[in-house]
Amino acid sequence: MALTESLITIDKTLAIPVYLQVSNGIINHIRQGILKPGAPLPASRVLAKSLQVHRQTIVSAYDELYAQSWIDIYPRKGIFVAKNLPDIVPRRLAATIQSHALAAETSFPVPDKIQVASLFNKPADGNLIFNDGFPDTRIAPVELMVREYRRFASYRFTPTYLMYGPEQGSLNFRTELAKFLSATRGLNVTAADILITKGVQMALYLTAQVLLSKNDVVIVGDPGYNGANEIFEHSGAKLELVPVDEHGLDMDAVEAICKSKKVKMLYVIPHHHTPTTATLSSERRIRLLELAKKYKFAIIEDDYDFDFQYSGSPILPLASIDTCGNVIYVGSFCKTIAPGIRIGFMIAPPNFLIQAIKLRKLIDRQGEQLLEEAMANLLKNGDIGRHLKKANKLYHERRDTLCGLLNKQLGDYITFKVPDGGFAIWVNYKQGIDPVKVAQKASELGLTISAGQDYYHDRSNKCNSVRIGFASLNEQELEDAVAIFSKAIKKVSEII
Repeated sequence: MALTESLITIDKTLAIPVYLQVSNGIINHIRQGILKPGAPLPASRVLAKSLQVHRQTIVSAYDELYAQSWIDIYPRKGIFVAKNLPDIVPRRLAATIQSHALAAETSFPVPDKIQVASLFNKPADGNLIFNDGFPDTRIAPVELMVREYRRFASYRFTPTYLMYGPEQGSLNFRTELAKFLSATRGLNVTAADILITKGVQMALYLTAQVLLSKNDVVIVGDPGYNGANEIFEHSGAKLELVPVDEHGLDMDAVEAICKSKKVKMLYVIPHHHTPTTATLSSERRIRLLELAKKYKFAIIEDDYDFDFQYSGSPILPLASIDTCGNVIYVGSFCKTIAPGIRIGFMIAPPNFLIQAIKLRKLIDRQGEQLLEEAMANLLKNGDIGRHLKKANKLYHERRDTLCGLLNKQLGDYITFKVPDGGFAIWVNYKQGIDPVKVAQKASELGLTISAGQDYYHDRSNKCNSVRIGFASLNEQELEDAVAIFSKAIKKVSEII
């Protein structure tokens, strides 16, 4: 049967290359039985003329079909549909066994020992969202990353990156990351001091598994980041809760616990504490390092959004002045770029890092080398730095926009402190306003907002505060969201 334009449709407006449209068209006709095994196919010049495309396009299409075993090519004879087609039909295990749906549950016992709260609650369709504080993925430098991936296509050494690589992460990436962290955070580190992880969450999990045993004491802030608390408890640790005020963790409370119990670890978010957005003061940072030295406990310093500062200069990390090896520093590009870009990092003394690298290998042999190499180039070229400057300016404007709208429309109903950085505002309700009822009414009106129930370790504690993110909403969306928020609060207030 002659292959003509009546059998193969080409649309040059599609993103799919023309040669793939040709090869996919031929494959479809083979699967439908229109082209039989062993049937001859036209020469590349003939088919190119018929389809009005360049001959090289047809040559590429035939190369693709041959690579997938759909055709056989015989020199001086021609091109034919393969006699043994590549599609494989599975055989039944036994004639008497019929296929069936997956079993509803296992026949062996599965312990229910992993207790984790849902991080994401699906909002109502079409609702605006005041999230927990995420970057705007619409401004992520995706095109720059795609550019780097395209470059790999022409690199003769790219196949190396498709094989197994260092468990610790790409050497190029760790080298460039060390330079970046030195310039931005004052960390005197080299590539050897860094372990690449899939976000901060993996770094926290590795740390807990390496250091913690059953009933070990871990100090955390309350309210705090329950995603970390769940990891520590899963490792068998006992949490000791300390209050958080406008200057961060209460160091008097930390010291009191150290005097009465053997503390193994303390978890701290020094910049823009989750959820309250408080920054740990310089005085408390120095005191924390002194306590860690005296009582010999580890500090996990989670600096997930250090790069986003709007008011003054950030305080350098604890890790930059730690002389005793007490600090395990973790961070991430999940907020720098987008949550879907799963690249985090851990910095720690060698004896700890070696154990973390071994465990990381057991969990997930290594990271994604191509992604890490792309990130290395973005850091080296200054693309990440430029993106951060643009994002900081934009998020600074959005913070000010949201604060202005809240003051103007809801000053009689809420209080808040303008955060000096980060992605969210910690809002306190006045007049006995119930966050749960506000969240319910806002959802009905088209806005998803926290009900204030997941900030304290004891989730039964009544909280009159909520964390609302501003970074992922543009100016118009912020105006629309605050209008709904205002309407919801006022409707709830009428009932009080």
